[in-house]
Amino acid sequence: MSSLPTVNLSALFSATGSTSSGIDVASTVSEILAADRAPEQQWESQQQTIAQQSTALNQLNSSASSLVDSLSALQDPLGALAAQDTTSNQPSLVTATASGTAATGNHVIVVSNLASTASWYSGAVADGNTAFAAGGYELTVGTGSSQTTTMISIGNGVNTPNQLATYINGLKLGVTANVVTDSTGARVALVSNSSGSASDFSLSPDSGSSPSFFTRAATGTDSSLTVDGIPITSATNTVTGAISGVTLFLNGQAPGTEVGVSVGPDVSQASQAINSFVSAYNSLVSQVNGQFAYDSTNQTSGPLASDSTVRMFQSELLAAPSYSGGGSVIATLGNLGITMNDDGTLTVDSSTLSSAIQNNPSAVQAFFQGASSDGFAANLTSALNTFADPSDGAFTVDLKSLSDENTDLQNQIDDLETYLSGVQTTLTNEYNQADIALQELPMQEQQINAILGNNSNSNGSNS
Repeated sequence: MSSLPTVNLSALFSATGSTSSGIDVASTVSEILAADRAPEQQWESQQQTIAQQSTALNQLNSSASSLVDSLSALQDPLGALAAQDTTSNQPSLVTATASGTAATGNHVIVVSNLASTASWYSGAVADGNTAFAAGGYELTVGTGSSQTTTMISIGNGVNTPNQLATYINGLKLGVTANVVTDSTGARVALVSNSSGSASDFSLSPDSGSSPSFFTRAATGTDSSLTVDGIPITSATNTVTGAISGVTLFLNGQAPGTEVGVSVGPDVSQASQAINSFVSAYNSLVSQVNGQFAYDSTNQTSGPLASDSTVRMFQSELLAAPSYSGGGSVIATLGNLGITMNDDGTLTVDSSTLSSAIQNNPSAVQAFFQGASSDGFAANLTSALNTFADPSDGAFTVDLKSLSDENTDLQNQIDDLETYLSGVQTTLTNEYNQADIALQELPMQEQQINAILGNNSNSNGSNS
């Protein structure tokens, strides 16, 4: 940094060429400070480089995290690679879903009867606010030891269809009452909240009440079916437990009609998970390769071209696809139809991949997951976390180092600006004083000339 310059009035006077032109103080001070700011320009250039490197590292970190996420999906023992799919040759009668625990196989289903919901309805009156004839009725819900009976009394405040429906619903007996209005008038319809014989209910008149006031519309019954010849009953038309890991949905009944339901690997879901991994891998490889690509026009490479950590990361990434799991059927990515291109990216042969999943689903799962989390997915995840782990990964350490370096540079810039602010104030004051002195020189010259008799208005010659 330069020291404060000494103000030389004679030099300033000669430089101006006139005793009245004065000094451009702001411009003069700015030129002096510009020389002192030379180091700052270099520091700011370094900050720009750091910003570019940090942005590139964050992008690599983000892409590596996306790749780890795609590998996590492949490591889930009950995830996409274990997913099972079902097909039915008569979906109008039976459809199904399967969990990852379901065994592959074919099953024969015969639906003899669908589960139904019990319902009753009352006699009709003109509208919802017209009173019924008084009477008492026993509402019995359920069967056996779980059976409950409640007296429903019409009259004494519970008179109309609207009042009766509100009253029954308030009892919370597992039966819902609604007022139905049509061309015959208003009736109260009662429907069980659940299907099956255990939820069936009945209405019986007490002595003196109309025996035909309530009419049964439907009886609550269980569904009945056979699964591979074994008789099954269910309170609903959604049947679980008949086939391990499989849920059957009964859509229609057809006694004597056999429905074929098959359970097998979900090729679509597994293929999508594997293709997601390949896509995330290719994106990351392309970003890393871009750091080392040379731009002949601008004669530059990526901001991380000289970063040894990124070079190591590239080596780890490109070596990963050569992993061999040692399986007898699926041992490498190549066995799945996944091959490496010249630039390190991967290509998937969809036909080969689908065939491998369809014919050897357990071998595909074993390749990615291994016997004890030591498969391809776990191996690559471990390699990635060495660099991308948010707490102590190499990229995290690099980003922290770059941030510290940027902070140090900013502190140097701030300190220099603080110093130059004081220099600017001092210089401005000194040059303002010099400017005032220069502006006063013509007047002083006139005064000196007057004292010496060099007045241009005198008639005599100068002595």
